Amino acid sequence: MASQAEEPQTSPATEVSSNDDGGFFSNILTPGSSLNPTFLLILDGAFGLLLVVLFSLFVITHWNIHLLFLMVIEGCLWASVKWFVHELQQAQTQEGASTSRGDATEKHASKPKTE
Repeated sequence: MASQAEEPQTSPATEVSSNDDGGFFSNILTPGSSLNPTFLLILDGAFGLLLVVLFSLFVITHWNIHLLFLMVIEGCLWASVKWFVHELQQAQTQEGASTSRGDATEKHASKPKTE
């Protein structure tokens, strides 16, 4: 046993923390992260769970009108976030299309004329 080299053993938690290859939590505050599909899925899950909780409280409290208004507000907030993400995606695709057209125009304009 003394002849075998001892390898340092790492726990799975150590391997995960040392692996910074672009995980969800390390990229959450970077520009453009609001279009990450994982982020959007978690956001929809949170809004859906909040709606379920509010509806449950609405039933438990015997149709309390305040909770109905909270559900309406939550639905409007969810819709506005979805609208904003949709507009952001459209702006990004338009920007990408204009950039590719601008590159093509720039390449065409930079060619020297041969006579």
